[in-house]
Amino acid sequence: MGTGMDSTQMWDTHEVLNQFDELAGFNLLEADPALAEALKRNGAMHHVPWLSRYAQQLGEPATWALAEQANRHTPALHRFDARGRRIDSVEFHPAWHALMELHRQQGLISLPFEDRRPGRWSAWAAGFYLHGQVEQGTLCPATMTTAAIALLQKEPALWQLLQDKLYSHAYDPRDAPVAGKASMWLGMGMTEKQGGSDVRANTTMARPVAAGGRGGEYLLRGHKWFFSAPMCDAHLVVARAGEAGGQACFYVPRWRPDGRRNAVRVQRLKDKVGNRSNASSEVEFEDAWGILMGEEGRGIPTIIEMATYTRLNCVLGSAAILRSATVQALAYARRRMAFGRTLAGQPLMRTVLADLALESEAALQLALRLAQAYEHGTDEGDPLERAWKRILTPAAKFWVCKRGVELTGEAMEVLGGNGYVDTGLMARLFREAPVNSIWEGSGNIMCLDVLRAIARDPESAHLLLRDLSDACAGEAVLQRHARSLVRRLSGPPEQLEAQARRLVQDLVLLAQACLLRRHAPSAMADGFIATRLDAQSGGLVAGAFDPCGLDIAAILQRALPA
Repeated sequence: MGTGMDSTQMWDTHEVLNQFDELAGFNLLEADPALAEALKRNGAMHHVPWLSRYAQQLGEPATWALAEQANRHTPALHRFDARGRRIDSVEFHPAWHALMELHRQQGLISLPFEDRRPGRWSAWAAGFYLHGQVEQGTLCPATMTTAAIALLQKEPALWQLLQDKLYSHAYDPRDAPVAGKASMWLGMGMTEKQGGSDVRANTTMARPVAAGGRGGEYLLRGHKWFFSAPMCDAHLVVARAGEAGGQACFYVPRWRPDGRRNAVRVQRLKDKVGNRSNASSEVEFEDAWGILMGEEGRGIPTIIEMATYTRLNCVLGSAAILRSATVQALAYARRRMAFGRTLAGQPLMRTVLADLALESEAALQLALRLAQAYEHGTDEGDPLERAWKRILTPAAKFWVCKRGVELTGEAMEVLGGNGYVDTGLMARLFREAPVNSIWEGSGNIMCLDVLRAIARDPESAHLLLRDLSDACAGEAVLQRHARSLVRRLSGPPEQLEAQARRLVQDLVLLAQACLLRRHAPSAMADGFIATRLDAQSGGLVAGAFDPCGLDIAAILQRALPA
């Protein structure tokens, strides 16, 4: 006897309701008032049209899908070809190449150095920040290539050979000698098993082929425990120049000038927590051919100059992750119903979301301020800008990257189980967040570097602290915080090191508060100061503050206009 239902209806147990995908199909720049205002303020309006087009393309569902595919189908190492020839080739999914091409086509690799118009560093930072909201692994080779330009420009012979390849907007994924390619990518090799952050402990040796010296040919023998992006066309490598020599920096290409593959043997790819779309490796140098950059014994200062730039990228990358996590959490909470109303309509959830929004904008404001310092804080430029660049870059890398790890976890929790599953965006952001804290110097290294910069150039530190103190004028909370910081930074060196993390934290919080007061609506500045520096600051988890007196609605609307 029939039931009147077809077979499909018989087995329908429920209708899928109250479930929402991650936000996609929107212009990342138009949804970000703080970024748009910073570009205008920093004189980068002539870059906004193409940045807006890029932001629209990044926000398309197809681009988010590419990011998911590139991280699901991870790189594969092929050490030999079918006939047993050593090739050390890394195979990537087509999605990786599509994202790499998209980024390269914007001209972002060379923009800060090739374009001389004002606002170029802010425009570059914005492009990096926008891309990092969608996919982060592809930014690793981009970061190192951009940072290497500053070093290569100081080596006339190398620069003449490589300038066109570095300034090119074309994407050329071929594994071939650089001379025949349309463009190139650079990586770096510093870390060895026995040394880690202590690069002076490196044992890799370089011996001259002939007379040696700056621009001379060397053969490198040794290893690198972390060799970033092994598929790059060349790497900047730190090695000891001779038995008695100090560390030196070498340009080591994948292919030798005679057309043979260079003897950089990829032992394996790292199986990383995050940054899965990108390849990181362990390598052995079996008399790999290289060219000395700079002087023998000056390799660490040379490579640290490159790290100064890559550390700014870490700040931007973590700010991008924070932004993406905040946007996704807020968009989800505005749609998801629980207990008769949306999550975003519930007081405690609104407090948590507001905390995410405050942290995200504070990170962006600091990152864009640092980008301006890189534009104006050259050796011949403004001393105050140099102080922001030298002291606040490692400070921001410490703090913003740490906050990215913690608050990405909070944003994941907003989505509950949907945030925790590996098929969702939030899980990838959570796994990605720690890399920026670790890469280019861990938290302790950054804090010690801040103290070192202050000790070596107290006049620059004085300029910076005076600038922050001036910005505090008329605001008792900030003035009190600034006075305390100045007093503590003048203490004995042995005491400073032990409390370096607290000092750097307080320095960054003061800088972020001043920037928000200068550039953000009062709701954002008031909220940040009240929850980070005022009497109720110090909550151990996100949302652990009393929102009374704060304009939570304005904070959330600012973060993602409804």
